[in-house]
Amino acid sequence: MTVEDGAGGAPTNGGGPANDDGRTVGEGEDGSAATIDVLSLAAPPDPEHPRGRPAVKRLMVGDGANLIAFTFAPGQSFPDHSVAHPITVQCLSGELTFGCGDETIRLTPCAVVHCRERVLHRVDCPDDAPDTNVLLLTMLTGERH
Repeated sequence: MTVEDGAGGAPTNGGGPANDDGRTVGEGEDGSAATIDVLSLAAPPDPEHPRGRPAVKRLMVGDGANLIAFTFAPGQSFPDHSVAHPITVQCLSGELTFGCGDETIRLTPCAVVHCRERVLHRVDCPDDAPDTNVLLLTMLTGERH
């Protein structure tokens, strides 16, 4: 399992005790579990992004899944795209909309959407949303690392 360290830099494969800043990753003694504080590790919003896109940070590459945090400022979007693996998306803070086909789903904290592979979808952050809106993407790869 590879996870990003609390400073947002290099990946780490080790466990060890958590740091006091709450931004670290702890791993079970046998390497069977990891704890990730997504909101602390997510990149800050970048409202000035030239293409109106959210800030993105890969948090973990692990057995069966990759975790990626997207931080949207109001008015930003991740336009229509598809991915090679099934995914879940979960709003952890703020408000977002998830569009898939003709359906648009309002995402607020605790809402989770599952989407099959190669399905066209998009994510938008309303103009009147809070300053920081975090989406957790779990890419269900099925791969062993």
